[in-house]
Amino acid sequence: MSKFEELIKHLETLDVKDMYEGDFFLTWDKSDDELEAVFTVADALRDMRERNISTKIFDSGLAVSNFRDNSTRTRFSFASACNLLGLEVQDLDEGKSQIAHGETVRETANMISFMADVIGIRDDMYIGKGHTYQKEVVESVTEGYNEGILEQKPTLVNLQCDIDHPTQAMADMLHIIHQFGGVENLKGKKVAMTWAYSPSYGKPLSVPQGVVGLFTRFGMDVVLAHPEGYDIMPEVEEVAKANAEKSGGSFTKCNSMAEAFKDADIVYPKSWASFAAMEKRTNLYGEGDFDGIKELEKELLKQNAEHKDWECTEEMMKLTKDGKALYLHCLPADITGVSCKAGEVEASVFDRYRNPLYKEASFKPYIIAAMIFLAKVKDPAKALAELEEKAKARKAF
Repeated sequence: MSKFEELIKHLETLDVKDMYEGDFFLTWDKSDDELEAVFTVADALRDMRERNISTKIFDSGLAVSNFRDNSTRTRFSFASACNLLGLEVQDLDEGKSQIAHGETVRETANMISFMADVIGIRDDMYIGKGHTYQKEVVESVTEGYNEGILEQKPTLVNLQCDIDHPTQAMADMLHIIHQFGGVENLKGKKVAMTWAYSPSYGKPLSVPQGVVGLFTRFGMDVVLAHPEGYDIMPEVEEVAKANAEKSGGSFTKCNSMAEAFKDADIVYPKSWASFAAMEKRTNLYGEGDFDGIKELEKELLKQNAEHKDWECTEEMMKLTKDGKALYLHCLPADITGVSCKAGEVEASVFDRYRNPLYKEASFKPYIIAAMIFLAKVKDPAKALAELEEKAKARKAF
């Protein structure tokens, strides 16, 4: 049996009926079967592309991308995923739209969705805003579909919000699954999700939250480490605790990078702002207090500078399991002596893991494509098998 046939056979055993015509907001909203299906379809799509088989399930259609924060990897991963399935991507530039003139979310959502099958949104800057905005978009297009305004309800894919970064965490996990030879080999592996120093301010909480919210579902021993005051959302910590209890793993916290790195199988040193600081920034933004935001930025940069020793160095890596832990990062990393004077990771460490990091990033287009595929195809195993049977060449050699 070929690898592809094994993937199809496995997919047939999973309960994914609720994913059809659905959306993807948070990983912890999804069942174990549904997450496993995303991984399985992602691997199947990648296998087909590597064999030059077309994976287009759309003959035409639009995918709308709305990035309210800067992006390289996720923006191009979304475009690649949509193109892989046969959709054309159109960016929504809010500065050039009527949103700048007070157009409501409901109106915008419907106006961009007449022939749209997918909407991808990144809105991660303000606590309590991003996830809420994405929900409002879905409610608006659902209403438009039910009222006969739209011919189809577009699927929303969360490309990062204030709570979770599901496409990143899922790509990270699929990379880990491949590195360790299968999900069955992850139980008991120690993961150090640690804060790291950055000379920049206000990085979102959604990456560490996405990691602890997902990795704890696989029986892994997840340690969240950060200096005092750099807490993540308490409700996400509760999700991680519940996941760990159910999976037989663990979720613990500490205020020492070295303690987290000790005997770790996987390390993920990444800077983020504290939950309290992000809440304060959101409140200042809501009040239109831009002078207050500038003062907060100075305060937080000063606070960051007190923890420059939180760096992933060669000495820190020696503390890990056999000194060979898998190093992860969502990229771009703040590399000491390269992209900044002092940062998250020592240049020699980053250089040693450069190719695995790029491999890690390469899973994201397939993860996004799988999320869309499962939302748009009622019988995904049958659809994949039919694409395989047709074996239409993606390009002629």
